[in-house]
Amino acid sequence: MAKVITMPRLSDTMTEGVVASWLKQVGDTIKQGDILAEIETDKATMEFESFHDGVLLHIGVQVGETAPVDSLLAIIGQAGEDISSLLNNSADSNVTEEKKIENTTPASTASSIPAGVKVVTMPRLSDTMTDGTVATWLKKEGDVVKQGDILAEIETDKATMEFESFNDGTLLYIGVQEGQTAPVDSILAVLGPAGTDVSGVIAGFSAGAANASPAKEEAPAVQAPLVTSNVSSVEVITNNDRVFASPLAKKIAKEKGVQLSQIKGTGENGRITKKDVEQFQAPAAVAPTPVVATSNIEVATPVKPFVPAGEEFTQEVKNSQMRKTIAKRLSESKFTAPHYYLTIEIRMDKAMTSREVINGLPDTKVSFNDMVIKACAMALKKHPQVNSQWKDDAMMLHHHVHVGVAVAVEDGLVVPVLKYADQMSLTQIGAQVKEMAGKARNKKLQPQEMEGSTFTVSNLGMFGIQSFTSIINQPNSAILSVGAIEQKPVVDNGQIVVGNTMTVTLACDHRTVDGATGAQFLQTLRSYIENPVTMLA
Repeated sequence: MAKVITMPRLSDTMTEGVVASWLKQVGDTIKQGDILAEIETDKATMEFESFHDGVLLHIGVQVGETAPVDSLLAIIGQAGEDISSLLNNSADSNVTEEKKIENTTPASTASSIPAGVKVVTMPRLSDTMTDGTVATWLKKEGDVVKQGDILAEIETDKATMEFESFNDGTLLYIGVQEGQTAPVDSILAVLGPAGTDVSGVIAGFSAGAANASPAKEEAPAVQAPLVTSNVSSVEVITNNDRVFASPLAKKIAKEKGVQLSQIKGTGENGRITKKDVEQFQAPAAVAPTPVVATSNIEVATPVKPFVPAGEEFTQEVKNSQMRKTIAKRLSESKFTAPHYYLTIEIRMDKAMTSREVINGLPDTKVSFNDMVIKACAMALKKHPQVNSQWKDDAMMLHHHVHVGVAVAVEDGLVVPVLKYADQMSLTQIGAQVKEMAGKARNKKLQPQEMEGSTFTVSNLGMFGIQSFTSIINQPNSAILSVGAIEQKPVVDNGQIVVGNTMTVTLACDHRTVDGATGAQFLQTLRSYIENPVTMLA
């Protein structure tokens, strides 16, 4: 039976999307997980993957064309299948795929689902997600749920994201408790009329999950990498006046003690968004007491405050999805790429003087790390061998420079990426690094903001670390470890003077970067940092 694929909602403000490119053509065989197209939203261009196997029978939106959310994007089915009825209905149809096609649930499972009951499964919220951890439930069993309400916060391998309901009903069953991990498409919750017996649904799902999924709550927003979004508005009645606000905006306003009637919404039709609440400044006389929202922060179990002498005490802290992913990827890198390390010392006196002059300008702030990133980007243009990627049958030399910047977060490490860093000024690099670091620490980075790096910089200088070595962030071929600036005796024109130096270490994949190549890259890097004026041209 053919599957209708609709234009997904890929951001919280998206009402329509533009097909930037099709990666599959009519007649191509499609496998679940294949990237069908790249879709441009009002915020970014994102990959859109298939959740079905079959043949691409129809493309409803051509490259460059714009289409509303939920409109016909494509049809996947069996080769030669008649889809004329689907095409005829698409012009005036505004229902979801679930309503457009026949239910493909196995009879043994479908027969046990009462009318009005919806099985909600663990969504795929990123392109690499295979399972998810429920960080927080915002609803509990017995609660009434409206379409657009946030059900839970789910931790993927990349970020913690909100998951909203696309149906009305009562939350009858929670299948994954807070802190537990479950595979994509496993049962997350069940919604339906209050008092409905869903024991047969749960048993039927478990019996049939190995072969097919039940009639589940599907929505275009879950078919592709999803940002922390809430696209549905709710109507809030305040002092007999109608105020339109998203559920998340309402939740944050309540936590901050802010009346929604005081906030001017910037969303569609004056809807109050999360951003509006966060940026709202209350008058001094009525300023609410600040409340720290911790719903997106995973807090470790408190350490036992006092341990009597002689007592053994071990604390077990559950590994998060981020920590598991970091462990897996770094282990793969360390044991598959033959690492070697090159270390040099760089004079920082001129860089310190230049930074002081630059930061003396109005509204300008540049860090030493920004200068290192700029110098790396320029040096990579001269040494593309370092800006490379190893494949079994070829070596990929990248002529674009996308620098990943390692950022420490509460539960590990993420690497947001500065695209085309060689074309950015120092101030542009500084502003973007600051913005991305803030989003990383708040777990608000979108998946595409952490993809595509060709080189990585890791800086522990702010912690007083003199020098260290890093594990390569694959598929990169190299990573630069940056230490602290130290004041020490140095030889200058035959005289011992007080100078400022910084130690950097380049970790290289010997399959792509030979020792001489890595050394030449470091020489070029040093020349840029020791002569900052060369980076301002």
